[in-house]
Amino acid sequence: MVDHTNTYNRTNMKKSLIIALLASFTLSMQAQKQVAPENTLAMRVLVEEPIEPAPPASKQLIENKLNALLTQNGVASMDYLGQFFITARALPLSKDIIAGPPTKISETMEVTFYIADYYNQVVFSTTSATVKGIGETESKCYLNALKQLKLNTPQMQQFVDEGKKKIIAYYNSQADKLIAQAQTLSKMKNYEQALWIISTIPAECDKYNEALKVGIDIYQEYIDHTCNVNLAQARTAWASDQNALGAAAAGEYLSQILPDAKCYGDAMELYKEIKGKVLDDWKFEMKVYQDGVDTERERIHAIRDVGVAFGKGQQPVTTNLMNFIR
Repeated sequence: MVDHTNTYNRTNMKKSLIIALLASFTLSMQAQKQVAPENTLAMRVLVEEPIEPAPPASKQLIENKLNALLTQNGVASMDYLGQFFITARALPLSKDIIAGPPTKISETMEVTFYIADYYNQVVFSTTSATVKGIGETESKCYLNALKQLKLNTPQMQQFVDEGKKKIIAYYNSQADKLIAQAQTLSKMKNYEQALWIISTIPAECDKYNEALKVGIDIYQEYIDHTCNVNLAQARTAWASDQNALGAAAAGEYLSQILPDAKCYGDAMELYKEIKGKVLDDWKFEMKVYQDGVDTERERIHAIRDVGVAFGKGQQPVTTNLMNFIR
């Protein structure tokens, strides 16, 4: 008799990695709204925790400003730390007391913006702006100064453009190495890491189409391998208990098999065998493509989903992420 508790635990662990991938097939229209059809150049907005006199709310305000700046200039914002990020630091320059009533504080600050490479610890682009705020407290004064930051200016556009050009130049020079690295990882069955590397290469890179072709091939290897593993486990579960309990255990594995995997036909045969024996006791259907789904487009989404899932699990543990920025 097989311990189905362990079977379920192992299945749940694997689901955490590929749940986004599965969603991209079953929720096609929603995925198309959430993910661009190409790998648009992306950066992480990264802001240090504020220290006095900066109020806690200043971090969120700066993050909002930076996200808006990226959006205005055609750059996507990632929710995890990749290789490239944008940040800003505010440095108070002067402070004056304005007689009341009520007494107010006037503060002038210099805000410096950076686009940088976290892995190689290189700053690609920088600019600064001087702002002034007035408030009844130092915190209000600080926040009011940050609110004066103007994003839609030639200076800020040039700052982002310079950062974008250097990032794209980096990928143009490194794409061949990145593609080769992904292919090597795929041969070692490190498919998730390989797809992560491919998914970082933006559409603006000269080698994007070549990288995408390699990514699609690796993705096919990935789902074929996943299919073989899950089918073998489903067969074991069913062979051990050819009843509703065994069918439920097998269904946990069969539910992870995608329609374009090579062993999908074999999985369907097992499904029919189980269905024929447990009849209506088994409330499960094999995954199929929805009518009208652009499978090539969804495959590109799935590559990114797997890559992002892997990338989020590789986050640095240090809290001093920007010591190289001065």
